[in-house]
Amino acid sequence: MAKGRFWDMPIDTGPIPPSESDFDCIVVGGGPGGAAAASYLAMGGKRVLLIEKGVWPRDKVCGDAVGGKSLGHVKALGIKAKLESTPHFRVTGIVFSSPNGKEVMVPLPEEDVERMEAGYSLPRQQFDWLVFERASELVLKNNGAVIQGATVTKVLDSDNKITGVEIGIGGKRGEKRVYSAPWTIGAGGYQCPVARKIVKEMANEELVDKMHYCGGYREYWDGVKGCEGDSGSIEIHFVDSIIPGYFWLFPLGGGRVNVGIGMVIGLMDKQKKKLKPMQADVIANHPSFKDRFADAKMVEGTGKGWQLPFGSPRKKEKNQPRRAFAPGALLIGDAASLVDPFSGEGVGNALVSGEMAARHVIENKGGLAYQEDLWAALGPELTNSYKMQKLSRRKWLLNWFVGKASRKPVIQEMMTEMIASKEAQENLHSKWFLMKTLLF
Repeated sequence: MAKGRFWDMPIDTGPIPPSESDFDCIVVGGGPGGAAAASYLAMGGKRVLLIEKGVWPRDKVCGDAVGGKSLGHVKALGIKAKLESTPHFRVTGIVFSSPNGKEVMVPLPEEDVERMEAGYSLPRQQFDWLVFERASELVLKNNGAVIQGATVTKVLDSDNKITGVEIGIGGKRGEKRVYSAPWTIGAGGYQCPVARKIVKEMANEELVDKMHYCGGYREYWDGVKGCEGDSGSIEIHFVDSIIPGYFWLFPLGGGRVNVGIGMVIGLMDKQKKKLKPMQADVIANHPSFKDRFADAKMVEGTGKGWQLPFGSPRKKEKNQPRRAFAPGALLIGDAASLVDPFSGEGVGNALVSGEMAARHVIENKGGLAYQEDLWAALGPELTNSYKMQKLSRRKWLLNWFVGKASRKPVIQEMMTEMIASKEAQENLHSKWFLMKTLLF
C-alpha cells in the first residue's frame, strides 16, 4: 500500500477475466456494501467476481459520517487501524437545532461509540478506498476477479432466474463480456441495474416511491467557524425555511466540513423547492450561519446532488421495505432501499446487509429467507426512524422538544440513548414515557 495519501492512488485489481467465465457469486457495485459482501464471500471460500463502474481513486457523494454500526465490520474486515491512520474527525456529540434557533448537544461518550450511530466523519473517498482495496485483496487471493471501470449493460436471466451479467469494459459502449454465477448480488446504489431488473422488470413493482426517496445536496467548505479541530460535534439543523428537510454540518478534520441539505423528494416536489438554492440562502442569510461562513470558502467542484432510497416501511408492500430478491439474486444497501429515514445514514446498513447476503449465499438459503431476515434485523429500527422523520416535519413539535431538551439534562441523556439503542428508540414512541420525561 502506498504511503501518504494512499486513497488518491489507483488500486491494481489485475487482469479482466475472459468472457464466459463462471463464478460462485457476482457482486455488482464496489461501494462499502458490495465490497463487504465480496470480502465476506471470499473469506467463506467463494470465488467472486466484483464489478465496479468507477475507477479508483473516486469520490462518492455522501454525508461522510461513518457510524458505530459500521465499526464492527471495519474490524472484521481488518481495516480499522488503516482507517484510523487517515485524517478523520472523531465525533463526540451531535448538535440539534430547532426552527426557532434553540440548540441541544447530545454527547456520545467514547466508551459507547461502537453502539452509536456516529463514530467518525471522513470523506467517502478514503473510506471506500480502504474497503474496496481490502475486498480486492481477499477476492483475488481466493481465485476471484475484480473489474473496475465496467458498466453492467444487461442482467441475464433464464426461466425467471438471474444467471449473470453482461458488461461493457470502459462503459456501456465498450467491449462486451458475459459472466455467469448461481448468485448475483446487486450493490449498485440507487441506480443499481440488478435492482431495476428484480423490482421493475421481473416483479413489475414500483422501484422509486418519491415519498420514500430523499434528495441530498452536499458541498465541501474550508474555514467554517465552530468546525475546527479533529474532534467534536456533528450538527443537524432543522432550519425554518428548510422544513420538512434539514441542513447539516459534518466536520471532516483539518478545517474541512461537509455541508449539506436533504429533503424527501415527494415533499420537495409538492413545495416546488430546489436544494442548492435553499442551501445557498441559509449560508448567506440565516442569522445562525451567515457569520460562521463569512470567512469560509467552498471547495471548487464539490457541489453535488444524489438520491437516498429510504428504508421506511411502505404501505401495502409485502416485502419490506422493498423487494430485495429474485431467484438467483439478492439486493443490499441503497439498492435494497435501506438508508435510515431519519439520519440519512446508509453505510452501516449497507455493510450489515452485505454481510447478511454473503452469509445467505454461503449457506445457500433462498431469497425470501434473506428478505425476511433482513427486515427482522433492520425493520424495527427503520420503522422507528421513519416515525421520527415524520415527527420532525412539525415545526412546533421540534421547537417544543429541543427547547425542553436544552433545559433538561435527563432529555439529553435520553437522546444519547435513542441514538445508541433500539430499546430507547422504542421508548420514544411510548406516549406515557414521553409525557413522564418531558413534563415531570
